[in-house]
Parts: sequence; structure tokens; C-alpha cells
Amino acid sequence: MFNDFINQFWPSTIDGLSFGAIYALIALGYTMVYGVLRLINFAHSEVFMIGTFGAMFVPFAIGVDSALTGLALVGMIVLMILAGMLASAGTAVALERIAYRPLRKRGASRLAALISAIGASIFLQELFALVVIPNVFDRPERGRIQMGLPQFMERTELFSIAGHPVRADQVLVIVAALGMMVVLDRLVNRTKIGRGIRATAQNPEAAVLMGVDIDKIIRMTFLLGGAMAGVASALYLISYENTNYYIGFLFGIKAFTAAVLGGIGNLRGALVGGVVLGLVENYGAIFFGSDWKHVISFTILVLVLMFRPTGILGESLQQARA
Repeated sequence: MFNDFINQFWPSTIDGLSFGAIYALIALGYTMVYGVLRLINFAHSEVFMIGTFGAMFVPFAIGVDSALTGLALVGMIVLMILAGMLASAGTAVALERIAYRPLRKRGASRLAALISAIGASIFLQELFALVVIPNVFDRPERGRIQMGLPQFMERTELFSIAGHPVRADQVLVIVAALGMMVVLDRLVNRTKIGRGIRATAQNPEAAVLMGVDIDKIIRMTFLLGGAMAGVASALYLISYENTNYYIGFLFGIKAFTAAVLGGIGNLRGALVGGVVLGLVENYGAIFFGSDWKHVISFTILVLVLMFRPTGILGESLQQARA
């Protein structure tokens, strides 16, 4: 078994970093909303799901039927990322406006908001299964299939580590995810909008007295978190080439695990949690088999909640200096 781990270490590491980067991007939405509203937005999993279909719509609409190269390939990747961001960010803002803001204005409990999030998640799943996929993507099976992405990118080896190939799409996922997380971190820590987000997270009443538009800040929080999920959805689609209407459930739970593991409410914690989760579940699969990957992830969630509920980094947006 130890020899298996040595032989599969580098392939599992690259796959773990790739999956971990996607988990981290999705986890940013959970951690931002929780930091500002103290709400676990379980409908965020469907924000990711809708982003995958938004990104997939681009090659379907263009009619790609062969692998692209050069500027055409770069343009396709950029368009897919932008489409995923637009679809996910728009969905997240609509959720805030329809499912959460009315409850917040009426002073409803967090339990009511949580129930609303679960209801919105189920509604969006069934909407895509019964309406969007059959009509927009012309799938008469009412969405209950695995949809494949048209082949537009060759899975070429970019370089190798210890004799193990590293593909161009894997490098793209890791580099793009890290870049987007750096951009978001700078935005939150260096801009006026970011100061408003941190001030609202720290003390909403004082933020209002200082002239902060709370509704605008909350809307921007959902928009930014949704945009990160949109990037994750496009990168996932580019790398793994398939999606379905229920894909958000599993990725949503794992991203929530990553957020809790890193320290929910902590942006950098989402990155740490995502990478650690991706690596641990892939290393665990070497010892226990790939069927145990999900069990490993959920076991980590339970253990973190039991023994270190503040996560690895612990600091939240409420504790950050505004």
C-alpha cells in the first residue's frame, strides 16, 4: 500500500490541487455570505450548477465540433469563464433579492432564512431538470442525464513531474483559480467596497451610521461570491467536460466543508481549506479506493465541527479590521 502511495503521489497531488482550487472558489461564496449575514447559503450549490450550464451554453451556441488552437482556444476559454460568472453572479443576486432580503427586512430568524435557502436550492434543481435542460439544450429526457461538453480543447501534456504528466487544463484550473482568489482578496482588503463589506460584517449598525448602504453591500457580497462560483463552474467544465442538474449538491457540500475547514468567514481560509480537502481526499483514495473519497470529505467535516469549529485559520470577517 505504501508503494501505491509513492507511485500515485504526484498524479494524486495534481488532481487534488485541481479539485481543491475549484472547492476553494465555491467556498468563497459560502464564507463571504456567512461573514456578512451569518447565513449558510445552501442555495450556493445551485449557483455553481447554473454556472456550469452558462459556461456550457457558449460552445453549444457557437457550434464547436473540433478542438481549437491559438487565439480561438483562448477566446473560447475567456467566453466560457465570463458566461459562467454572469450566470452564477446573476443567480446569486436574484437569490438575495427574492429569497433572503424580504426575510431580512421583516426581521425573520436565521432558521427561516436557512429554510428559504434549502427551498430555493430544490426549486432551482427542478427548474433546470424539467424546464431549462429540455428546452434550452434540447434534451427530451427532462434533464436527468449527464451532459457532455463539446470537445474544443486537446488534453495535451504541458510538462511532467517525476515522470508523471501534467496536462494544460490542470495547470489552467490551478493558475486561474489562484489568480481569481488573489483578485478577490485584494478587492476586499484594498477597495472602498471591500471596506464596506468588512465594516458591515464587523458591526452593521455602526456601518449604517457611517453612511454604508447595507443593501448595496449585501448585494455586492452575493455578486462577488456568485462570480467566484461562476469561475469555478467554467474551470470545472473545461477540465472535466460534463455537468448535470444535481452536480451542485456534492460540490456544494464539499465547498462548505472547505470553508469550515479553513475557517468560515475567512477568505484565505477558503483557499487553505479547499486545497487541504482536495489533497486529503485524493491521498485517501489511494489507501481506501476512489469510492471512499466522499466519505473522507464528510468525515473531515464532522471532525472539524467536533474538535476545531473555528477551522484552521479561524479569523472571520467580523474580526477583521475595517
